[in-house]
Formats: sequence, structure tokens, C-alpha cells
Amino acid sequence: MVGKYKVITLCGSTRFKEQFLEAQKRLTLEGNIVISVGLFGHSGDNEVWTEGTKEMLDDMHKRKIDMADEIFVINVGGYIGSSTRSEIEYAKAQGREVRYLEPSD
Repeated sequence: MVGKYKVITLCGSTRFKEQFLEAQKRLTLEGNIVISVGLFGHSGDNEVWTEGTKEMLDDMHKRKIDMADEIFVINVGGYIGSSTRSEIEYAKAQGREVRYLEPSD
């Protein structure tokens, strides 16, 4: 198990905080380096909504995708919002593998 670790960036709506934390824990225990969001704007981290912060965080998340081997999409109930959709498109354009918590169309 010790050796080369895959780097996985989590993507998805921050309303799914518990699912982010569960996926982070599971993927880490499976032997991956997991990069996640820094704030959960839709789960109470109101700092996200100050001027310019959301734009910075969205750009920063794309840099996190650049650092990853793949992304893992937290798509509870199949939900994928516009920001997450943009991240999926970006990841695919960068040649990153895309996996999903729940089956996707």
C-alpha cells in the first residue's frame, strides 16, 4: 500500500458537506491523496459570499484539478450544478479521469 499515491480532487456542490467528508475519508483509506474544497459555502461558510471570494475559490479549484490525477464528483441524487459541470469539463479537457459518487448519465 505504501508507494505511489493517486491524487484525487473532490468536486461537487458544497451543500453535500457530509458526503464530501465521507468520500475524503474513504478515498484516503484506499491509499489516495485527496484534495477537497476549503470552504462549504452552501453549508454555512458565509465567507464564500464576500466580494471576489467565490471567483477566487472557483479558480483555485481548477488549480487543484491541475494537481490531480483524477476528479471524484460528489453528485448526490445525480445533482451537478453549473460550477461542478464547469469543473468536469475542465478536468476532461486536461485529460483527467472523472469518477462519480453515484452513477452519471
